[in-house]
Amino acid sequence: MVDKMVCDNGEQPRFYMGDSVEELSLFQDKLLEKCAENAPIVDPHSWLEEDTGLFHRVDSNIIYVPKIKRAKLIGKYLMGDVLGEGAYSKVKEMLDCERLRRCAVKILTRRRLRRIPNGEQNVKREIQLLKRLHHNNVIKLYDVIYNEEKQKIYMIMEYCVGELQEMVESVDDHKFPISQAHGYFCQLINGLEYLHSQGIVHKDIKPSNLLLTTDETLKISDFGVAEGLDRFAPDDTCRTSQGSPAFQPPEIANGVETFSGFKVDIWASGVTLYNITTGKYPFEGESIYKLFENIGKGVFTIPDCVDELLSDLLRGMLNSDPAERFTLQQMRHHRWVQKNHPRVEPYVPIPPLNDNPLRSMSVVPYLEDLHSPKEDIDEHQHELEYNDSMLHLSPETSLDDLNSPASSVDKKKTKLLKRPSLGSCKTQ
Repeated sequence: MVDKMVCDNGEQPRFYMGDSVEELSLFQDKLLEKCAENAPIVDPHSWLEEDTGLFHRVDSNIIYVPKIKRAKLIGKYLMGDVLGEGAYSKVKEMLDCERLRRCAVKILTRRRLRRIPNGEQNVKREIQLLKRLHHNNVIKLYDVIYNEEKQKIYMIMEYCVGELQEMVESVDDHKFPISQAHGYFCQLINGLEYLHSQGIVHKDIKPSNLLLTTDETLKISDFGVAEGLDRFAPDDTCRTSQGSPAFQPPEIANGVETFSGFKVDIWASGVTLYNITTGKYPFEGESIYKLFENIGKGVFTIPDCVDELLSDLLRGMLNSDPAERFTLQQMRHHRWVQKNHPRVEPYVPIPPLNDNPLRSMSVVPYLEDLHSPKEDIDEHQHELEYNDSMLHLSPETSLDDLNSPASSVDKKKTKLLKRPSLGSCKTQ
């Protein structure tokens, strides 16, 4: 807030005052106090400056401009703004300057990963699994870059505009129209069929791990707790699970030692379908112990608004007996999945909304900085900078190998660049 007062010399000095209610109230009290004293408010400096930190004199000749976004490139990739941040990683928008492809980069710090049980092992497994996966409904990993000096891992993946969880939370009833939910669920089946055919159990299927592109293609993401089965294993038996509690099946809630990995994914898919079509969860609890107790019993209710076909599908996927639980083939051929659901309600829009400025690429200001004339900057500051600590990771690379003196890691150096601006090139 800027307040102007006329001084005895006719000038209008400008004062910056904070916007909080407390600061405004303090300003009013001070003004009333001066009025009560019949003190002439001719020059406000005499009493405004008594307040510590409330008012600040602003020179009229000074122009304040927002901080300039400086371009940062890692190899051929230009960094954008932060899209999201978790406990041990952050995700930024990124532009592949060679392919002109919009990407997302997951930035992980080894120092933070060490604080999490199995943190580094989970990241290693996720990289190894994603490198071998190629399907339209599975998130694509384009590249992995490791910075030895900063101990950072950059996982460059395809760009998605939002997640199912974010979308259902944006509407009052927290659910999708049936036809919209049906389309996403069919894509989820396609993605799971591919993963299971590759011997991969995801173990953490839930709406927040199901992403969407601008054309509403669903992508299964976050393979941090996924497990790749031994190719010579006779079945899909698993022994550990680190998925989200609300999406765990009864066999895990009851503490069995071994269980079918594929049936875990089917159960989680059932909870997901229940959630996006009803706005609720089949099992809830005041604590994780109460939640697991309720899941272990396997007793749940389906709202009356759910039609008979969908109710039958949900009960088949959420059968507490893994042997009786639906398979992916049964899900695909179920009448609700095969049925053509007419679009009778407006769809929940994918984020960002049409009037949201975030729809534009956040890398644009960085591109402007990269290629705008900078006559006031020393030309030598635009030289290419090489960082020998940057290297690409092959699918077989272990994070432990990076610290090994005898490591056979293919240290393909990557340039960490700050390119010269196009407007400041000079003829040598």
